[in-house]
Amino acid sequence: MVDFKEKTVCEASIEMLKKASEENYDTAFSRVDAMKECTIGASGICCKNCSMGPCRLTPPKKEGEPEKRGICGATPEVVAARNFLRMVAGGVSAHSDHGRAVAQTLILAAKGEAEGYQIKDRIKLLEVALDLGISVDDRTDEEIALEVGEKCLAMFGQQEGELAFAQRAPEPRKEIWRKLGVFPRGIDREVVEAMHRSSIGVDQDMENIIRQASRCALADGWGGSMIGTELQDILFGTPTPLRAKINLGVLEEDKVNIIVHGHEPLLSEMILLASQSEDMIQKAKEKGANGINIAGICCTANEILSRHGIPIAGNVLQQELAIITGAVDLMIVDVQCVYQAIGELSQCFHTKVVTTSPKAKMPFAEHVEFHEEHGLSTAKKIVEMAIDNFPNRGKVDIPKKTSEFIAGYDHEYINYMLGGRFRASYRPLNDGVIDGRIRGVVGVVGCSNPRVPHEAAHVRVVEELVANGCLVVMTGCAAQAVAKTGLMTPEVAYVEGVMPKGLREICEAVGIPPVLHAGSCVDNSRILISLTNMVKEGGLGDDISDLPAAGCAPEWMSEKAVAIGHYFVTSGAYTVFGARWPTTGSQTLTDYLFKGFEELYGNTWDFEPDPEKMVGKLLNRIDTKREALGIHAKRERVLYDMAMRRELGIE
Repeated sequence: MVDFKEKTVCEASIEMLKKASEENYDTAFSRVDAMKECTIGASGICCKNCSMGPCRLTPPKKEGEPEKRGICGATPEVVAARNFLRMVAGGVSAHSDHGRAVAQTLILAAKGEAEGYQIKDRIKLLEVALDLGISVDDRTDEEIALEVGEKCLAMFGQQEGELAFAQRAPEPRKEIWRKLGVFPRGIDREVVEAMHRSSIGVDQDMENIIRQASRCALADGWGGSMIGTELQDILFGTPTPLRAKINLGVLEEDKVNIIVHGHEPLLSEMILLASQSEDMIQKAKEKGANGINIAGICCTANEILSRHGIPIAGNVLQQELAIITGAVDLMIVDVQCVYQAIGELSQCFHTKVVTTSPKAKMPFAEHVEFHEEHGLSTAKKIVEMAIDNFPNRGKVDIPKKTSEFIAGYDHEYINYMLGGRFRASYRPLNDGVIDGRIRGVVGVVGCSNPRVPHEAAHVRVVEELVANGCLVVMTGCAAQAVAKTGLMTPEVAYVEGVMPKGLREICEAVGIPPVLHAGSCVDNSRILISLTNMVKEGGLGDDISDLPAAGCAPEWMSEKAVAIGHYFVTSGAYTVFGARWPTTGSQTLTDYLFKGFEELYGNTWDFEPDPEKMVGKLLNRIDTKREALGIHAKRERVLYDMAMRRELGIE
């Protein structure tokens, strides 16, 4: 007998896992039990980069025994460094290919060649143009957008120089990058060089290999991901806070249910637009449905949530569970984090799985290729497929579990909500940190991993951080886990025992929850900009590494998470990973990442699988930074009366 409460803390997921077990449906949760972990590969010391191997460099069994080396002579630290570099390159390529697609779509939209797409945020367009040195005087929005798109697209093939968006970083941080030789040049160049260096017989110096990992990761955070986020805001609108629902209970028994799953909103935006058209709604009614319900899975869910309030059915580990409800008429996927297993699972139900990207096909799925030039008409075709499938439903089991939360806290809105339209500023946030009402700021990001209890670490870490006075910013599947807890609603500020008085005062005054949903995993670039804005506001040091701020990924599983973590560390933010760490097979490399990076970048990597201990490490780091800034002791705000004001002198 399986105790499903050990698998996940999500009640809706428990309900579907019981059904899967009773009716013998295969899921990631059951497959992980059957899959014995390869400890050598997990620790980073298995090399299969040529046909002489694979070389499994197991640690010496006896003291004094020489360490194993690869057939080419590669040492464990070099093998682990190469594998780490390849993980970074894989993650960067995923996020950056996303950004490239958005840049290409902006160019098509500016030319009037992308059906259904238009510029929705003119202010953001002008801001990005000015950051890129593009003239905006006496030019149409389309002319500006075309040059912005072309300039962003050029960053991918750029061979020399420095990435334009990386110029947004604080000056001391840029000087560190230049000194260490890790300032990113072109996005594609860094990925290609990473793959080249980690090939057989090329780079065989651990520190030099990791230096390229740093440059490659920075090309994601300050390049590909930032391009994706900024240009999506221009095309689809910059998010603002809105109330929404989450969990499998958002599926509706009397409506056509379409799940959008993957990462690029270029597709989901058109699906949403098509589903709202009168002709599609009428066709749904003719098939006996009471309308069309769109819900999201994974980061596509975060994208359409943040701009439209579309409900989230679940995070990455709930994609199979959504199908098991029997209520999903069509699941449409594009790229990234899509399990091949959903195609075969869909054969047990009436659900259609539709792939749309030429980069990502799978068995047991119907392929309808999506191109932005015909975006809306293709989207209508797919929506019609879902409508036609509605009458084929069998038994439906939708868990009656949903939670409300607030999403849409991008860096621009944080600026606005703290100072208003005419005095937008990060000053109140910095002051809250300086006077101790906010202990620190922590970004909690990353995936869900079936090797650890689903959502448990995310929830526990965030609960403890809030209880200790930290403001938390979240993205990706981690954000979806915590959205179910109530910590993303402003009303939680009035619940006793959730947070200290100081943080509660900030939340009440501004009208925000203690945990801010900032978007999808590509939107971690928003956190970079927020940290930079805190530095520029003053009072908290001269660089990101000076801030009482940190990041963590308690349940990570994707190469993208390693790329994200590495660009945060090399940007100056202390970052802790849970679940497992990919270099434990080499103590030399692990020590370099956990200790040597402190001297190089002012902050470092860390690893802690226990959520309680992870929080302890995060708080210790935040307190250390507060001490260095001279703000460790909590200072209460003093309200001066007139007599006290007369005594104030001017120095």
